[in-house]
Amino acid sequence: MENAKAQFADRLREAMTAAGYQPKPAVLEREFNTRYWGRGMTLHGVRRWLRGETLPSQEKLLVLAEWLGVPPQQLRFGSETAHRVQQRRARWDTGIGYQDRDIFEAFLKLPVPQRKVIREVILTFAKAHGAAVVSPADTLASD
Repeated sequence: MENAKAQFADRLREAMTAAGYQPKPAVLEREFNTRYWGRGMTLHGVRRWLRGETLPSQEKLLVLAEWLGVPPQQLRFGSETAHRVQQRRARWDTGIGYQDRDIFEAFLKLPVPQRKVIREVILTFAKAHGAAVVSPADTLASD
C-alpha cells in the first residue's frame, strides 16, 4: 500500500506539472479547495498527498482528476492498468466472432447452476487440450 501511495503522489505531481501548475502544497490546496464543495483540505493534508503518505477519498480524487484533465483511474492507478484492461478488451473484441458472441449471450442467460456445469465442461476441455486454465474454484467464486 505504501508503494501505491508513493506512485499516486508521483502521478499527482506529474499531472499538476502537465496542467501548468507547480506541484507545491500551497498551489494544490488553493486550486483543490476552489473546486471542492465539501470541507476544504488543509495545507498539511494536501502535502501528505504530494509526499505519498495518504490517498484522497474517491470524491476528492474525482475533483482532482477533473481539475487536472486526467481520467480518475489513471490518476489513482496509473496508465499501465488502463492499458492492460484495454488490451484484454481488444483481444475479446477482435478474437470473438458473431457465433461465439451468441454462445456467450446464451450462457449468460442461463441460471447459475447450469452456468457452473457449462463452465466445468469448458475448463475440462481446455485442460485436455493443454490450454492455461483458471481453476474452477476461482471461477465459481465469481458467481
